[in-house]
Amino acid sequence: MNHFADRLWDAVRRKGNPLCVGLDPRWESLPDEVRRRHGGDSLDAVAAAFEEFCLRVLDLVAPLVAVVKPQSAFFELCGPAGMLALQRVLRRARELGLITILDSKRGDIASTAAAYAEAALGGVDIGGRHFDVWDADAVTVNPYLGDDAVRPFLKAARRAGRGVFVLVRTSNEGARLFQDLQVTQAGRPVFEVVGETVRAWSREHLGRSGYGDVGAVVGATYPAELSRLRQLMPEVPFLVPGFGAQGGRADDVLPALNADGLGAVINSSRGVLYPCPPSTLDWEAQVLQAAQSAIASLTAKP
Repeated sequence: MNHFADRLWDAVRRKGNPLCVGLDPRWESLPDEVRRRHGGDSLDAVAAAFEEFCLRVLDLVAPLVAVVKPQSAFFELCGPAGMLALQRVLRRARELGLITILDSKRGDIASTAAAYAEAALGGVDIGGRHFDVWDADAVTVNPYLGDDAVRPFLKAARRAGRGVFVLVRTSNEGARLFQDLQVTQAGRPVFEVVGETVRAWSREHLGRSGYGDVGAVVGATYPAELSRLRQLMPEVPFLVPGFGAQGGRADDVLPALNADGLGAVINSSRGVLYPCPPSTLDWEAQVLQAAQSAIASLTAKP
């Protein structure tokens, strides 16, 4: 399989924009017609509604964008039926030619980390047979436990031609509590030290595009830090959440891109999925328009 970054940027070039659509199904935000069809009297019914909604969104946005990012937590809320729905959503995204990022923010060590990694990326071998699980193109990882927590993900990703996105500077308001702390030995905040470590991991395995297979999650809501990290990590693909509903603007996220116009995928979840009240009858047209508007703002000439 081709190098992850090469596949990612080839897909972005074909679509002509860096938008990534996050798939965050929320019961209270789903269109009324989807909720009525399934009802909410069981978790299985809610999971079926989540699956239908996400599959319809995939069909709408697949001609426009290169990347989608299912958030596993919303599917896990529905228990086993939700996990099956997630599996089917990922499978459909691949059938549509989309790059998939499983947003599960895993973080553990040793055999536990290896199991998470194999499930998310390359699949598992049991009894001489190979089984795909999530079969995502990339997964998000929390590096708090250190190098030995990330290495199993790098190993699984490289074996299968996949990618890993490591949390570096997250978009939430509370990120400063730990990420801004000064590391005495380095004289820099924690997020910069993490960023430099991610750059070292990424440089271990560069593709023909010049980018590595280890990316960084860097939030749009901290544009100054985003720009700083782009300078520190030129070979690192960025996944940039926080654009749209969380307050990040196009001007805030453009520094994530390198001079070649590549280097980052910009995620919007609620801004694309829920641009109108649940009672809106033409919600599919509204979702399509929201995606087109996001793309227009990201690709507008200065």
